[in-house]
Amino acid sequence: MAKQKVVIRVTTVNASPGCCLFLRKREDSRTKALQIAATTWGVESAALSGNDKNEIVVIGEGIDTIELAKLLRKKIGGADVISVGPDKAEDKKKDEATVVPYYYNYAPYNYSYPLVYHQ
Repeated sequence: MAKQKVVIRVTTVNASPGCCLFLRKREDSRTKALQIAATTWGVESAALSGNDKNEIVVIGEGIDTIELAKLLRKKIGGADVISVGPDKAEDKKKDEATVVPYYYNYAPYNYSYPLVYHQ
């Protein structure tokens, strides 16, 4: 399965300082939304984007977009799926030169040198 990129716009509540205690501040809502998105199954990376930082960009394999949107609506208040598509960064990585790993040639940890007795 290929990596996919999902963009979700999250509607956050902007509570005034003297308002109700149960309304969450905008920064707290963003943090909570990002935490929910990052802990969803199949997600490799999650980031905030957009002018007001109200969009979450999620990249991974096998992401259930509908379940993620439902979770965000339940916990935060509003979530709209903007786009779902293949991750473009994966194609760029294929074009780059492959890196050859360098293996160190060390003796094993428990290796002891043979004892030689001089006569």
